[in-house]
Amino acid sequence: MENSTGLKSSLKTRHIVMLSLGGAIGSGLFLGSGKVIAQAGPSVLLSYILAGLTLYVVMYGVGKMVIHQDEHKAGMAGVVAPFIGDHWAHFADWVYWATWMAVLIAEEAGVSTLLAMLIPGVPLWVFALIVVVLGTAINLWSVRAFAETEYWLAFIKVAVILILIALGIYLLVINDAHLGFVADTAQKVSTKSTAPSFAPNGFSGFLTSLLVVIFSFGGSELAAITVAETENPKVAIPRAIRGVLIRIISFYVIPIFLFLHLLPWSEVSNPDAASPFATIFARVGIPHADKIVLVIIVIAIFSAVNSAIYATSRSLYSRIQGSNSYVGKLSKNQVPTNAILVSSFVLFIGVLLSAILGDGFWQFVAGSISFTISIVWILLLVAALVLYFKHKEVTNWFVKLATLVVLIALTIIFIMQIVTNPWTLSVFALVICLLSYFTYRKKKA
Repeated sequence: MENSTGLKSSLKTRHIVMLSLGGAIGSGLFLGSGKVIAQAGPSVLLSYILAGLTLYVVMYGVGKMVIHQDEHKAGMAGVVAPFIGDHWAHFADWVYWATWMAVLIAEEAGVSTLLAMLIPGVPLWVFALIVVVLGTAINLWSVRAFAETEYWLAFIKVAVILILIALGIYLLVINDAHLGFVADTAQKVSTKSTAPSFAPNGFSGFLTSLLVVIFSFGGSELAAITVAETENPKVAIPRAIRGVLIRIISFYVIPIFLFLHLLPWSEVSNPDAASPFATIFARVGIPHADKIVLVIIVIAIFSAVNSAIYATSRSLYSRIQGSNSYVGKLSKNQVPTNAILVSSFVLFIGVLLSAILGDGFWQFVAGSISFTISIVWILLLVAALVLYFKHKEVTNWFVKLATLVVLIALTIIFIMQIVTNPWTLSVFALVICLLSYFTYRKKKA
């Protein structure tokens, strides 16, 4: 099935569900989330719950905007343009493109380093090139190939989390003397050290962790730009969004709770400690647990690279389509081939710069993501509020109030980012925003 964008509508509900879920489950959870746990202590559980609620409000608005539109266009602009206008929609597309390009460069560097740990002796640039070529090839083949790949990569991540939850519950049960079970030495819960309090660093530590957690969920909004390539998006996308909240909270809150309960505080709060997944797997006798988890982390990062190539190419195509530009051409499979190649080329340049300038470059690029994803979420909330107040029958007063509260909270968080982050990051984000805004040209009738 084709639509007015020329893209092929072949994505199904199951693809959209896994895209949203996979976008939110990144490598951070498998690595242990030690940084946010150290900042917030056990109160990090509240951070994940609040972040999940924030994401749900954003995604609920996306679902309502999709339902309210009769024609679905490509990119983030296709979702928000009817509510905030073409100029701000143009801005949203370019900021979103910049966000995912930053993800691409940062994750590409990360996956290459991890592959080098699995297969030592091979230069990093070889792994980087392999990942670029593989991700580009999948996206060039067809949108269905991309979606199926992401579906199964997300499925693997979810399966590993479910296995961890089952094993964690098993360890909890056998360590509970009141139930009559006895844990052997390897499976005993450590009591060497416990969290000093529910929130060791007070409200400021909790708030800092909340900022990190919210933007670790960035990527779930990817479902918004699949609209033009989804079969019956008015059904598929809202259905996918309805399950996002409970799944994301479950897949983060339960594992973090198990980490806090089963592992010593000195280990679970240490970002440099072994992955708690590997530790728990090892306790129940799974051989080579560290290598298995390392493979899962590589899969999680490659999933982000694959999604980033999709997101950047569709955002770019959204801006170019309808023109005579080379970038706006589609293949026989209705894939924006040239837009994909352009995004992959920018990634390749980023990888080269990372190799030349060292870790500082990709860490700087990664740091800019929180700025740009904040802006995208704020624009989605503003667009949703315009819809809610223009068409009062769309939703009730509670949803309007919740959306307004989340918008205010994200705006405050964005201001805090500007104030607390290095000035170089703020300037870099400002340059992206200015370029995104002032490159708009009104289309001739």
